[in-house]
Amino acid sequence: MLIARKIAAVRSFWAHLRGKSLGFVPTMGDLHDGHLSLICRSKRENDFTAVSIFVNPTQFNQKNDFLNYHKDERRDLALLRQEKVDLVFLPSAKEMYKESFQTEVNVNDLSRGLCGPYRPGHFKGVSTVVAKLFSIVRPTRAYFGMKDFQQLKVIERMVQDLNLLVRIVACPTVREKDGLAMSSRNRRLSTQERVHAVKFSRALKVAARAPKPGLALFLKEADLYKKDVDYFEIVDPQTLLPTRKKPYVAAAAVWIGKTRIIDNVWVP
Repeated sequence: MLIARKIAAVRSFWAHLRGKSLGFVPTMGDLHDGHLSLICRSKRENDFTAVSIFVNPTQFNQKNDFLNYHKDERRDLALLRQEKVDLVFLPSAKEMYKESFQTEVNVNDLSRGLCGPYRPGHFKGVSTVVAKLFSIVRPTRAYFGMKDFQQLKVIERMVQDLNLLVRIVACPTVREKDGLAMSSRNRRLSTQERVHAVKFSRALKVAARAPKPGLALFLKEADLYKKDVDYFEIVDPQTLLPTRKKPYVAAAAVWIGKTRIIDNVWVP
Protein backbone atom coordinates (compact mmCIF):
# COMPACT_ATOMS: atom_id res chain seq x y z
CA MET A 1 0.00 0.00 0.00
CA LEU A 2 1.49 3.31 -1.10
CA ILE A 3 0.93 6.23 1.30
CA ALA A 4 1.24 9.52 -0.56
CA ARG A 5 1.26 12.84 1.28
CA LYS A 6 2.30 14.89 -1.74
CA ILE A 7 0.46 15.43 -5.03
CA ALA A 8 3.65 14.55 -6.91
CA ALA A 9 3.69 11.11 -5.26
CA VAL A 10 0.14 10.41 -6.46
CA ARG A 11 1.10 11.37 -9.98
CA SER A 12 4.04 8.98 -9.89
CA PHE A 13 1.53 6.24 -9.03
CA TRP A 14 -0.13 6.73 -12.43
CA ALA A 15 2.85 5.04 -14.08
CA HIS A 16 1.69 1.75 -12.54
CA LEU A 17 -1.81 1.95 -14.02
CA ARG A 18 -0.85 1.37 -17.67
CA GLY A 19 -4.40 1.81 -18.90
CA LYS A 20 -6.00 -0.14 -16.06
CA SER A 21 -9.01 1.13 -14.10
CA LEU A 22 -8.73 3.04 -10.83
CA GLY A 23 -11.52 3.23 -8.25
CA PHE A 24 -11.51 6.08 -5.75
CA VAL A 25 -13.13 6.59 -2.34
CA PRO A 26 -12.68 10.12 -0.96
CA THR A 27 -13.04 10.30 2.85
CA MET A 28 -12.30 12.52 5.81
CA GLY A 29 -10.99 9.58 7.79
CA ASP A 30 -12.47 8.17 11.01
CA LEU A 31 -13.37 5.18 8.85
CA HIS A 32 -16.31 2.88 9.56
CA ASP A 33 -18.07 0.01 7.81
CA GLY A 34 -19.85 2.43 5.49
CA HIS A 35 -16.51 3.55 4.06
CA LEU A 36 -15.27 -0.04 3.91
CA SER A 37 -18.31 -1.08 1.87
CA LEU A 38 -17.40 1.57 -0.73
CA ILE A 39 -13.82 0.29 -0.80
CA CYS A 40 -14.98 -3.31 -1.24
CA ARG A 41 -17.16 -2.33 -4.19
CA SER A 42 -14.31 -0.37 -5.75
CA LYS A 43 -12.01 -3.39 -5.44
CA ARG A 44 -14.61 -5.59 -7.15
CA GLU A 45 -15.07 -3.21 -10.05
CA ASN A 46 -11.54 -1.87 -10.67
CA ASP A 47 -7.95 -3.03 -11.11
CA PHE A 48 -6.66 -0.60 -8.47
CA THR A 49 -8.31 1.26 -5.57
CA ALA A 50 -7.28 4.59 -4.05
CA VAL A 51 -8.61 6.23 -0.87
CA SER A 52 -8.05 9.80 0.25
CA ILE A 53 -8.12 10.97 3.87
CA PHE A 54 -8.42 14.72 4.14
CA VAL A 55 -10.43 16.73 6.65
CA ASN A 56 -11.29 19.60 4.35
CA PRO A 57 -11.36 22.91 6.25
CA THR A 58 -13.30 24.79 3.56
CA GLN A 59 -16.47 22.73 4.01
CA PHE A 60 -16.89 23.47 7.72
CA ASN A 61 -19.01 26.52 8.47
CA GLN A 62 -18.28 26.23 12.20
CA LYS A 63 -14.63 26.36 13.25
CA ASN A 64 -15.18 24.24 16.38
CA ASP A 65 -16.77 21.49 14.29
CA PHE A 66 -13.59 21.36 12.21
CA LEU A 67 -11.25 21.47 15.21
CA ASN A 68 -13.20 18.76 17.04
CA TYR A 69 -13.46 16.40 14.09
CA HIS A 70 -12.17 13.01 15.28
CA LYS A 71 -8.90 11.88 13.68
CA ASP A 72 -7.09 8.57 14.10
CA GLU A 73 -4.63 8.17 11.26
CA ARG A 74 -2.98 5.03 12.66
CA ARG A 75 -6.30 3.21 12.98
CA ASP A 76 -7.47 4.33 9.52
CA LEU A 77 -4.27 3.16 7.85
CA ALA A 78 -4.47 -0.19 9.61
CA LEU A 79 -7.99 -0.69 8.24
CA LEU A 80 -6.89 0.28 4.74
CA ARG A 81 -3.97 -2.14 4.86
CA GLN A 82 -6.39 -4.85 5.93
CA GLU A 83 -8.57 -4.02 2.92
CA LYS A 84 -5.49 -4.15 0.66
CA VAL A 85 -5.99 -0.66 -0.75
CA ASP A 86 -3.37 0.24 -3.38
CA LEU A 87 -2.99 3.98 -2.72
CA VAL A 88 -3.81 6.26 0.22
CA PHE A 89 -3.62 10.00 -0.39
CA LEU A 90 -3.04 11.83 2.90
CA PRO A 91 -2.39 15.49 2.05
CA SER A 92 -2.06 18.41 4.44
CA ALA A 93 -4.20 21.53 4.10
CA LYS A 94 -1.13 23.38 2.80
CA GLU A 95 -0.60 20.74 0.14
CA MET A 96 -4.20 21.07 -1.06
CA TYR A 97 -4.54 24.84 -0.71
CA LYS A 98 -1.47 26.88 -1.49
CA GLU A 99 -1.31 30.41 -0.05
CA SER A 100 -2.28 31.87 -3.42
CA PHE A 101 -5.29 29.54 -3.85
CA GLN A 102 -8.33 31.50 -5.04
CA THR A 103 -10.52 29.20 -7.17
CA GLU A 104 -13.89 27.80 -6.04
CA VAL A 105 -16.42 25.43 -7.61
CA ASN A 106 -20.08 26.03 -6.76
CA VAL A 107 -23.08 24.00 -7.92
CA ASN A 108 -25.72 26.68 -7.55
CA ASP A 109 -29.26 25.28 -7.49
CA LEU A 110 -28.59 21.90 -5.86
CA SER A 111 -26.69 23.57 -3.01
CA ARG A 112 -29.50 25.96 -2.05
CA GLY A 113 -32.05 23.72 -0.33
CA LEU A 114 -32.00 21.07 2.41
CA CYS A 115 -28.66 21.48 4.25
CA GLY A 116 -27.68 24.54 2.21
CA PRO A 117 -29.21 27.30 4.38
CA TYR A 118 -27.97 25.64 7.58
CA ARG A 119 -24.40 25.09 6.40
CA PRO A 120 -23.47 28.16 4.34
CA GLY A 121 -20.49 27.53 2.11
CA HIS A 122 -20.43 23.81 2.88
CA PHE A 123 -21.25 22.49 -0.58
CA LYS A 124 -18.95 24.99 -2.26
CA GLY A 125 -16.16 23.59 -0.09
CA VAL A 126 -17.19 20.02 -0.94
CA SER A 127 -17.40 20.54 -4.71
CA THR A 128 -14.11 22.45 -4.77
CA VAL A 129 -12.12 19.82 -2.87
CA VAL A 130 -13.69 16.90 -4.76
CA ALA A 131 -12.90 18.59 -8.09
CA LYS A 132 -9.28 18.94 -6.90
CA LEU A 133 -9.14 15.33 -5.75
CA PHE A 134 -10.48 14.10 -9.09
CA SER A 135 -7.84 16.17 -10.88
CA ILE A 136 -5.06 14.79 -8.67
CA VAL A 137 -6.10 11.12 -8.48
CA ARG A 138 -7.70 10.87 -11.95
CA PRO A 139 -9.96 7.90 -11.11
CA THR A 140 -12.04 5.85 -13.50
CA ARG A 141 -14.85 5.58 -10.95
CA ALA A 142 -15.53 7.34 -7.64
CA TYR A 143 -17.75 5.89 -4.92
CA PHE A 144 -20.14 7.84 -2.67
CA GLY A 145 -22.76 6.69 -0.16
CA MET A 146 -26.38 7.76 -0.53
CA LYS A 147 -26.68 8.84 3.11
CA ASP A 148 -25.29 12.25 2.10
CA PHE A 149 -27.81 12.42 -0.72
CA GLN A 150 -27.51 16.14 -1.41
CA GLN A 151 -23.72 15.87 -1.54
CA LEU A 152 -24.04 12.99 -4.00
CA LYS A 153 -26.30 15.03 -6.28
CA VAL A 154 -24.02 18.07 -6.10
CA ILE A 155 -21.01 15.98 -7.12
CA GLU A 156 -22.89 14.22 -9.91
CA ARG A 157 -23.93 17.59 -11.32
CA MET A 158 -20.43 19.03 -11.01
CA VAL A 159 -18.99 16.09 -12.95
CA GLN A 160 -21.65 16.49 -15.63
CA ASP A 161 -21.28 20.26 -15.98
CA LEU A 162 -17.46 20.22 -16.03
CA ASN A 163 -17.26 17.17 -18.33
CA LEU A 164 -14.99 15.35 -15.90
CA LEU A 165 -13.84 11.90 -17.00
CA VAL A 166 -14.98 10.00 -13.93
CA ARG A 167 -18.04 7.86 -13.33
CA ILE A 168 -19.84 8.53 -10.04
CA VAL A 169 -21.10 5.33 -8.42
CA ALA A 170 -23.88 5.83 -5.86
CA CYS A 171 -23.92 3.16 -3.15
CA PRO A 172 -26.73 2.31 -0.71
CA THR A 173 -26.60 3.68 2.83
CA VAL A 174 -24.98 1.25 5.26
CA ARG A 175 -26.81 1.03 8.59
CA GLU A 176 -26.13 -0.23 12.07
CA LYS A 177 -28.12 -3.24 13.29
CA ASP A 178 -30.57 -0.85 14.97
CA GLY A 179 -31.18 1.00 11.69
CA LEU A 180 -29.13 4.13 12.34
CA ALA A 181 -27.19 5.24 9.27
CA MET A 182 -23.45 4.82 9.84
CA SER A 183 -21.62 8.08 10.44
CA SER A 184 -18.51 9.22 12.26
CA ARG A 185 -20.78 11.62 14.15
CA ASN A 186 -22.57 8.72 15.83
CA ARG A 187 -19.66 8.36 18.28
CA ARG A 188 -20.66 11.72 19.76
CA LEU A 189 -24.06 10.41 20.90
CA SER A 190 -24.62 9.40 24.50
CA THR A 191 -26.51 6.18 25.22
CA GLN A 192 -29.79 8.05 25.63
CA GLU A 193 -29.14 10.22 22.58
CA ARG A 194 -28.48 7.10 20.56
CA VAL A 195 -31.98 5.87 21.43
CA HIS A 196 -33.45 9.14 20.12
CA ALA A 197 -31.30 8.95 16.97
CA VAL A 198 -32.60 5.47 16.16
CA LYS A 199 -36.16 6.68 16.72
CA PHE A 200 -35.43 9.52 14.28
CA SER A 201 -34.38 7.11 11.53
CA ARG A 202 -37.43 4.92 12.06
CA ALA A 203 -39.73 7.94 12.10
CA LEU A 204 -38.29 9.14 8.81
CA LYS A 205 -39.20 5.83 7.17
CA VAL A 206 -42.74 5.95 8.55
CA ALA A 207 -43.31 9.55 7.53
CA ALA A 208 -41.77 9.03 4.09
CA ARG A 209 -44.04 6.11 3.22
CA ALA A 210 -47.26 7.44 4.73
CA PRO A 211 -50.18 8.26 2.37
CA LYS A 212 -49.68 11.92 3.31
CA PRO A 213 -46.06 12.36 4.39
CA GLY A 214 -45.39 15.49 6.39
CA LEU A 215 -43.60 17.21 9.24
CA ALA A 216 -46.35 16.67 11.82
CA LEU A 217 -46.29 12.89 11.46
CA PHE A 218 -42.48 12.90 11.46
CA LEU A 219 -42.29 14.92 14.69
CA LYS A 220 -44.81 12.64 16.37
CA GLU A 221 -43.05 9.43 15.35
CA ALA A 222 -39.59 10.80 16.17
CA ASP A 223 -40.70 12.23 19.52
CA LEU A 224 -38.94 15.48 18.63
CA TYR A 225 -39.79 19.15 19.09
CA LYS A 226 -39.92 21.31 15.98
CA LYS A 227 -36.94 23.33 17.29
CA ASP A 228 -34.78 20.18 17.04
CA VAL A 229 -35.43 19.85 13.30
CA ASP A 230 -33.48 21.81 10.70
CA TYR A 231 -35.68 20.41 7.96
CA PHE A 232 -37.94 17.57 6.87
CA GLU A 233 -38.50 17.70 3.11
CA ILE A 234 -40.02 15.58 0.35
CA VAL A 235 -37.94 16.32 -2.73
CA ASP A 236 -37.44 15.28 -6.33
CA PRO A 237 -34.37 12.99 -6.44
CA GLN A 238 -32.83 14.89 -9.36
CA THR A 239 -33.65 18.56 -8.72
CA LEU A 240 -33.98 18.35 -4.89
CA LEU A 241 -37.01 20.65 -5.21
CA PRO A 242 -40.15 19.98 -3.12
CA THR A 243 -42.53 17.49 -4.72
CA ARG A 244 -45.32 15.05 -3.91
CA LYS A 245 -44.84 13.02 -7.06
CA LYS A 246 -43.12 9.64 -6.86
CA PRO A 247 -40.33 8.76 -6.98
CA TYR A 248 -39.19 11.11 -4.25
CA VAL A 249 -36.72 11.30 -1.41
CA ALA A 250 -37.70 12.16 2.15
CA ALA A 251 -34.71 13.91 3.70
CA ALA A 252 -34.24 15.29 7.21
CA ALA A 253 -31.64 16.85 9.45
CA VAL A 254 -32.15 17.00 13.21
CA TRP A 255 -30.24 17.85 16.34
CA ILE A 256 -29.89 15.12 18.94
CA GLY A 257 -28.32 16.96 21.83
CA LYS A 258 -25.32 18.78 20.34
CA THR A 259 -24.98 16.41 17.39
CA ARG A 260 -26.52 17.09 13.99
CA ILE A 261 -27.47 13.96 12.06
CA ILE A 262 -28.97 13.52 8.61
CA ASP A 263 -30.75 10.69 6.85
CA ASN A 264 -32.98 10.08 3.87
CA VAL A 265 -35.42 7.51 2.51
CA TRP A 266 -35.96 6.82 -1.18
CA VAL A 267 -39.62 6.18 -2.08
CA PRO A 268 -39.97 4.58 -5.56
